[in-house]
Amino acid sequence: MSDAAPATLAMVTIDCADPAGEAAFWAAALGWQNSYSDENYGMVTKGDQRIGFGRVEGWKAPGWPNTSGTKQFHFDLAVDDLATAEAKLLELGATKPSEQPSDDWVVLRDPDGHPFCLTKAANWG
Repeated sequence: MSDAAPATLAMVTIDCADPAGEAAFWAAALGWQNSYSDENYGMVTKGDQRIGFGRVEGWKAPGWPNTSGTKQFHFDLAVDDLATAEAKLLELGATKPSEQPSDDWVVLRDPDGHPFCLTKAANWG
């Protein structure tokens, strides 16, 4: 019997209302390539890493803070300087909710409303 994993993660696909807008935002935010986008699907890539964005009719952004558990996932982005990264991401179209968890990280929302966190890269070891 082999110890090899039975599968490899090929891509994460995120439900959204505007795949082309999501792909443009995340390509700029991460410095990845906007590999494909149209009204129904978008994809950003860096090497063999992929994030897809699939249009879902009637999609609604989760609330923040999210006490009902409808958020389901979020990205944690490591940054050198919180204020600089926050300013750049806001320029790219992110928004900042008024409620923030602490001074050590910042919660933002992408243009379609998905929450994501900025944390200091030094905190990741």
